Amino acid sequence: MVKAGIIGSTGYAGQELVRILLQHPGVEIVWYGSKSYIDKKYSEVFGNMFQIADDTCMGENIEELADQADVIFTATPQGLCSSLVNEKVLSKTKIIDLSADFRIKDVSRYEEWYGIKHQSPGFIEEAVYGLCEVNRASIKDARLIANPGCFPTCTVLSIYPLAKEGLVDMDTIIVDAKSGVSGAGRGAKTANLYCEVNESIKPYGVAVHRHTPEIEDQLSYASGKETVINFTPHLVPMNRGILATSYAKMYGKLSYKEVKEVYDKYYKDEYFVRVLEENVFPETRWVEGSNFVDVNFKIDNRTGRIIMMGAIDNVVKGAAGQAVQNMNIMFGFEENTGLQMVPLFP
Repeated sequence: MVKAGIIGSTGYAGQELVRILLQHPGVEIVWYGSKSYIDKKYSEVFGNMFQIADDTCMGENIEELADQADVIFTATPQGLCSSLVNEKVLSKTKIIDLSADFRIKDVSRYEEWYGIKHQSPGFIEEAVYGLCEVNRASIKDARLIANPGCFPTCTVLSIYPLAKEGLVDMDTIIVDAKSGVSGAGRGAKTANLYCEVNESIKPYGVAVHRHTPEIEDQLSYASGKETVINFTPHLVPMNRGILATSYAKMYGKLSYKEVKEVYDKYYKDEYFVRVLEENVFPETRWVEGSNFVDVNFKIDNRTGRIIMMGAIDNVVKGAAGQAVQNMNIMFGFEENTGLQMVPLFP
């Protein structure tokens, strides 16, 4: 059994990690870490865990946890993991970080976009970006995984095949994305109260959203060309889900069949990426509660653009599910072990 510890187990992503790992046949959770609920039963924080996870919440002592766990998940705000990680810890255990601390290779760029000083820049180069469908080979032997952000996961996977094959003009990419309220985290914020978000939709982080450099970096690696995008996220009044719609100019005229063959080339053997049928477009309701990514595209010959779409559950494939997928690769499990949840409906 792989022994797992979770720091930040009482946030939305942390609770989802618990839900998934409790169903994983090869994992035992040995540490429910929480800054806010130390010494409180986990099931008192989340009533759905009554008589399922009645363990007591522990603190954030990563040194002590490293002696007990084979893998540590850090589902914490930006800056915490980088303040905790060190060579002593990594010599004993593996870390899968769900924050942005190790996603961006340029430390000055990270500090500019996130507005905080990086506490352990020496580990940035070693960290492997954990987008499983792209970096599987590097993930296998990693000690430190930078689990991708939710918007980047959805956006990059929907664009990646065309960027990799050089079929779209990377200078023309515009990304319009919608997210459920859980993407903002579990902390109390006035802007996220029910009366503030219900019956409304709004853009936020316009031209300054912190996932922008992460998306740009990954699309740059895919295309081999430095990529700058327009990215505008919107908050919609639902609990879970991300829908990303991206637009780009095509190089030349391509048929539906030609583009579909490109997507199939990269995703036909990917369990979690579902390329939909022609004129069937992604919807968040068809991936909710699952680790699936639904993608599709539409060629607009009138404008010479292609519209690339993707939908994920931001808490699962956009956070906890992808983290477990990374763990499965690292420890030699089948990649979908513990993650074969059928999407919820209604």
